[in-house]
Amino acid sequence: MGFWLLAAGVAALAVVTVLPILRLEHWLVRSHDFPRLQYAGAALLLLLTQYLALDWSWRQSWVLAAVTSACLLYQAFWIFPYTRLHRKEARSVTAQDADAILRIMSVNVLMPNRNADQLLRIIRQAQPDFLITAETDLWWQERLDVLEKEYPHSIKCPLENLYGMHLYSRFPLKDAAIQYLVEPGIPSIHASIQLPCGREVKLHCLHPRPPSPTENPGSTQRDAELIAVAGKVAEAENRSPVIVAGDLNDVAWSATTCLFRKISGLLDPRVGRGMFNTFHASYPFLRWPLDHLFHSNHFGVIGLKRLPGFGSDHFPILVELALVDGLESHQEGLQAEPEDEAWAREKEGSEDVGKEAVHTPDASR
Repeated sequence: MGFWLLAAGVAALAVVTVLPILRLEHWLVRSHDFPRLQYAGAALLLLLTQYLALDWSWRQSWVLAAVTSACLLYQAFWIFPYTRLHRKEARSVTAQDADAILRIMSVNVLMPNRNADQLLRIIRQAQPDFLITAETDLWWQERLDVLEKEYPHSIKCPLENLYGMHLYSRFPLKDAAIQYLVEPGIPSIHASIQLPCGREVKLHCLHPRPPSPTENPGSTQRDAELIAVAGKVAEAENRSPVIVAGDLNDVAWSATTCLFRKISGLLDPRVGRGMFNTFHASYPFLRWPLDHLFHSNHFGVIGLKRLPGFGSDHFPILVELALVDGLESHQEGLQAEPEDEAWAREKEGSEDVGKEAVHTPDASR
């Protein structure tokens, strides 16, 4: 009986390990991209149990151990870059020119959450130069507007559908726009930021819908939005410094996020520094990196920090970057192969991305 119970556990582990390899976009498949750390832990527990409980004179015992080990190694392959054992993708730098430093805080507030005062305390302690919020409705906008003295520049898109977005900035914003790249009612914010040093930074703030039984049945729309922005970044004639941030409803180690990095050429500051899991704030053993910031190779990383919880299901994340001349030739992210570009075209074309984009050019104050 014990052998067959272990065999059933190994079979379940093998299924959830193999499923994400398939390029099926249904949420039942894509949901297994998320808990790779938990699946790796389950594989370790299974191996320990097998070591203690199985009769190793049986060939079947070795088969179970081999399958479990293969699953563990495969899960570890995806999460290893987000450990300190891996080489950093974005270089660490020390603060030099204060006018070329920017601190970005991104947070999903969880729209029904009402702990605005606690979030405001966290913001004032963190002192970001830019605050990006997701799931902010009119109630949240009214509470966050007390920041306008410190953050005089803003783009506001309050919505009651869990996809409202706001950007508050210490620095002037140019060419500000709210766009609906793929789905009506699912906005993204795009702007150029004028730093005190005179340099401009392109900022893209995203919060696509996830594949889930209550949202989209598949990942088609989410993936299309990520690849559409990746393509915009890659095709820009003048490669200005770029930042893409927000709750992407995808984990750092998924094939889709890796594809986004390959097409855009942007770096992930988490690589070599840690996972910085931001979701789910209420369940320590069920967490993964869902809130992201990617940046071009113009930037080095001063610091990366997960901030305290405040009643949301997400933790805020704070990233401090510095524009450093000459870094471009010393930093390189994932490289796109021809098959990656073909897959990106397939994803981007699946929803006629950009053909129905809605622009709001006067969105900033």
